[in-house]
Amino acid sequence: MTDPRSSEPSAPPEPGPPAAPQVPVPPVEPEVTPPQLRAAANTFGLLAAPTRLHLVWILARHECDVGTLAERTGATVAAVSQHLAKLRLAGLVTARRVGRHQIYAVEDPHVLTLVQQIFAHIAPDGGLAPDPPSPRHPAREAAGGDPDAPS
Repeated sequence: MTDPRSSEPSAPPEPGPPAAPQVPVPPVEPEVTPPQLRAAANTFGLLAAPTRLHLVWILARHECDVGTLAERTGATVAAVSQHLAKLRLAGLVTARRVGRHQIYAVEDPHVLTLVQQIFAHIAPDGGLAPDPPSPRHPAREAAGGDPDAPS
């Protein structure tokens, strides 16, 4: 190439920074609404108390009365009753009367799945359990990211 102001050949243009990889645009998903965010945060807040989470775990596996739940969790009957009242109000547990006893259960499949998933994710020692192999993330791979890295 020749510089028009000079008869000397000009140097070739310097290469610029490499072009950014083209990342596929993910499909548009419905946005989470503010009411959904508040309800989810309230649910997680209720489950943040270890005794309540323990109650939900037990009730996701077996129907129980208050006395049995108190015995299994090591909490008092009064404390378990208060926790159950909050969980019932939030719709996380149900109760039915059998004679003079209230029998509690978790029947909502979403709550069952949530509880099963969190305990599949946490090892018995309290650390994170090894993750099962995950499906590949084509968008992350195209961007040069680790396909096995957490989202």
